[in-house]
Amino acid sequence: MKWRHVEENWNAFYEAIQEKWPEAETAELDEIDGQLKDFVTYIAGITAQEPSEVRDEIREWLAGEIPSDVVMDPGHDNHSIALSSKYVPEGEDEYADDARFGDDDEYPDDGD
Repeated sequence: MKWRHVEENWNAFYEAIQEKWPEAETAELDEIDGQLKDFVTYIAGITAQEPSEVRDEIREWLAGEIPSDVVMDPGHDNHSIALSSKYVPEGEDEYADDARFGDDDEYPDDGD
């Protein structure tokens, strides 16, 4: 993922940030508001690391998974679908309707 994903969805990343950097406090993250320079400075301060070390950690962290709250945001649907195209057989459109599976209008029988 890219930093812009973090910046655009800052609040959704709080849990992931605090998992990676447990010393991070929500009130401070609110103040940072997704600004990378401020985040690097803050993390360097609470972890007693050099900013260059923190930037390396952030780069590694960005290589990880996007939190589910961000992935589930409708704004990311088309991007996620496009990324899924690597799993769709050649010649098949990843944006195509899946009605051919026959389950679009069917609901499980709940015994009523």
